[in-house]
Amino acid sequence: MGVGWHEGAVAGSDHFRVGGGGAEAGGVIASESVRVPGSGQRVERFVLANGLRVVLNPDRCAPVAGVAVVYDVGMRSEPEGRTGFAHLFEHMMFQGSANLDRAAHSRLVQGAGGTFNGSTHLDYTEYNDLVPSGALERVLYLEADRMRGPLLTEESLRNQIAVVKEEIRVNVLGKPYGGFPWLKLPPVMFGTFANAHDGYGSFADLEAAALPEATAFFGKYYAAGNAALSLSGDFDPDHAARLVERYFGDVPARPAPERPCFAEPPLTRERRAAYTDELAPLPAVAAAWRVPDPIADMPGYLPYIALATALTDGESSRLADRLALRERMVTNVGGYVGFMREPFETRDPTALVLQAHLPGGGDPDKVLAVVDEELDRLATDGLVPGELARVRARMVTRVLRECDPVVGRAVRLGVWELQRGHPGLLRELPGLLAEVTADGVRAAAAALRPHGRARIDVLPGGGGR
Repeated sequence: MGVGWHEGAVAGSDHFRVGGGGAEAGGVIASESVRVPGSGQRVERFVLANGLRVVLNPDRCAPVAGVAVVYDVGMRSEPEGRTGFAHLFEHMMFQGSANLDRAAHSRLVQGAGGTFNGSTHLDYTEYNDLVPSGALERVLYLEADRMRGPLLTEESLRNQIAVVKEEIRVNVLGKPYGGFPWLKLPPVMFGTFANAHDGYGSFADLEAAALPEATAFFGKYYAAGNAALSLSGDFDPDHAARLVERYFGDVPARPAPERPCFAEPPLTRERRAAYTDELAPLPAVAAAWRVPDPIADMPGYLPYIALATALTDGESSRLADRLALRERMVTNVGGYVGFMREPFETRDPTALVLQAHLPGGGDPDKVLAVVDEELDRLATDGLVPGELARVRARMVTRVLRECDPVVGRAVRLGVWELQRGHPGLLRELPGLLAEVTADGVRAAAAALRPHGRARIDVLPGGGGR
């Protein structure tokens, strides 16, 4: 359980069935079944009468099933003065219900030989279970039970505030470069609370959280109409659909809240900040540029993922080769799209991020000057022969690798259903990435200008200045 670090119709015939439903449930109001071309797999979608969206991806390769429940609420949704509340509430969802004690979820999933987890992201919160396929019904019961309502008590709230504070001490305050750059860079780049605040939360805000706020948060965001249930793995889809209707169909219907607009204007001048990390032995620097809307403008967005790959993915990438191997200006360099490294599971606004750790005495200004030179070279000369093929191959391989585990696939299907109404992106992405052009990468490089970036410098407090 914790803050997550992570990465939608398929072409073909489809059909809808309006109406219907089972006697045990609230019924199905719409369904769609799409067979993935060239594959024995299907992606099926239907919506229960209470608004819950359901995605089924049967895959009989191994006797396991992944279940994910994704709620359309994340760090950007939490109210001012309550930083970290979305993550805190994720913990509260593991504290039992009116029907089950706080240890029941762990006992019943692990007792079946499975695992479970949850994570909070900028734009969603997810809960997942991986179990032998024979335990699928058990997991569906557990997830439906807490969707009806977790057990929210003052005791569990105080306990989980302490747990989250300790998580922050371990993951951010107690280790070198904690929160760099994903917590440190957004406040430099963005001006609104939703986009700029610390999603892990301040201790003052966490300690001030009150039980009525938790109850209201559940009522507003944890509605069936604001969620997607996704199943992937070894199951019969007709049987799974009946189980879903049985256990989730009578969850009370509540509408999804109106999603606020998080839009911000692009940068017109460089924004920069620096801070001292007393545990860091060496300096570091990160920079970020805004990119096109990942949902509304996929064709304009994908070349930035290719650009980040060309710059930093692998020893032969441009910045790794020049900065780390040849000129030794950095000890490592990385690049990605999305502050939480999940380029296909985030909404606008988001960014392309580059980060580097430097040797003692290293100069961040010189590092970013080389970045600017390489971007100019790409914008002017484009990719060299063979470079585009390498970049495409690495992008496609990464997507296939990350979608291979059934539980990771289930989470992504749920997110794509919520954000795009398009879980079939699972099989479209490799083809879309393979279609990125050299001209698209060149245009992306040309758009990353120094006046449009945000920058954060880490000053070492551990003797590495």
